[in-house]
Amino acid sequence: MVSITAVVIDLKVDFAELFTAIANEPWALLLDSCDHPGSDYDFIFRQPEQTITSTANWPAQLQQLLAQLPSYKGPDGVPFQGGLAGAWSYDAGRALERLPAQAKRDIELPEIAVGLYTQALIRCRKTDTTWLVAPQDQLEVLRIFWQTKGSLPAPTREFKLTAAWQSNMTTADYLHKFSRVQEYLHAGDCYQINLAQRFSAPFSGDPWGAYQRLRIINRAPFSGFMRLTNGAILSHSPERFLHVDAHGKVQTKPIKGTRPRAADAETDQALADELQHAVKDRAENVMIVDLLRNDLSRVCKPGSVHVPQLFALESYPAVHHLVSTVEGQLEHPQQALELIAACFPGGSITGAPKIRAMAIIDELEPQRRSFYCGSLGYISQHGETDTNIAIRTLVTHADTIYCWAGGGLVVDSDGPAEYQETRDKVAKILPVLSTTHTAEAT
Repeated sequence: MVSITAVVIDLKVDFAELFTAIANEPWALLLDSCDHPGSDYDFIFRQPEQTITSTANWPAQLQQLLAQLPSYKGPDGVPFQGGLAGAWSYDAGRALERLPAQAKRDIELPEIAVGLYTQALIRCRKTDTTWLVAPQDQLEVLRIFWQTKGSLPAPTREFKLTAAWQSNMTTADYLHKFSRVQEYLHAGDCYQINLAQRFSAPFSGDPWGAYQRLRIINRAPFSGFMRLTNGAILSHSPERFLHVDAHGKVQTKPIKGTRPRAADAETDQALADELQHAVKDRAENVMIVDLLRNDLSRVCKPGSVHVPQLFALESYPAVHHLVSTVEGQLEHPQQALELIAACFPGGSITGAPKIRAMAIIDELEPQRRSFYCGSLGYISQHGETDTNIAIRTLVTHADTIYCWAGGGLVVDSDGPAEYQETRDKVAKILPVLSTTHTAEAT
């Protein structure tokens, strides 16, 4: 079996521009740092050797795929050396836990879309180095491809909405569901529950064009675009789910706590200061940090899980966020897939306790979440892994595009304020794509 290797390749073109050349290929995947300091690498994956779209016992399926890879014989320090990449829907969690099935599944996309990739382009922003990863016997062909065809972007049909965004909840609907959440919280079922509303609109053109337009505005560090056989995933996520380095060090960075941005600098700073000192938001953040500490402890070495940073402020074009960092240590880096299964889906977008919160979400949200609140990322065969929480994430199927916005609710939450927060979170998404339809339904 021909081994996989990596060589440095001279490509100075922006990765988003490069990806345009293959954006129409099924299973083409861009993991995009958007040049944000929170993420160091960009990745392009294409032409997987095998794919998984069934969630039946998906951790075992993916482990079996990884075992089929040829060995890597290339330079150290390359973060992806052949392995898995793709997307896990929020509903992939149903294969791991017993959950009700009340919410309607109306988006006909697979619940998991993960491929076994032996080729990738990787750019390290810190060193301005681009690696081509591929089987030894394909290196030269792929080098020529990226240095020639890669510089000739494929034409795309202009993306545009053909009607206004519509929500699956009116304001009154949301507030009614908010009151149901409060009943569960006061009854002691949970101490935090995430509730989301979904927006949808018909469109024409290429979703890759929509991703490019949103990328310019949002510049989120854990962004990504994936072309599915019958749709696409457009993620502009600011949130890291799980990162594992080559030595098995684990990091997760949950977001909990949000304020809108303001055009006026003084008002904007006041909103940021208010968030950093908000007792309710800090309490919400701690709840999820505790949940993630418990999740990581299921796989990490005993005593290794710790919290090096609480309540850091991170600011994005639409909102300010409170972000904490939880770290741990695996016995072996190859436990990364086991870790993802133990922590999936991320607790920051479920609530706590996780399984009961997910059951209540299934009761209150009219439709399933698809890839929203799932994850995009990669798992290299040597263990290095990086995945996002798929918030600020849209999916397309047929001629409809979907976008979600939610937030964690606690007993101190205010219904109208929480509803407004969901709108704030998509303030740099929905209007950006509404160039021909400025009115949005509530």
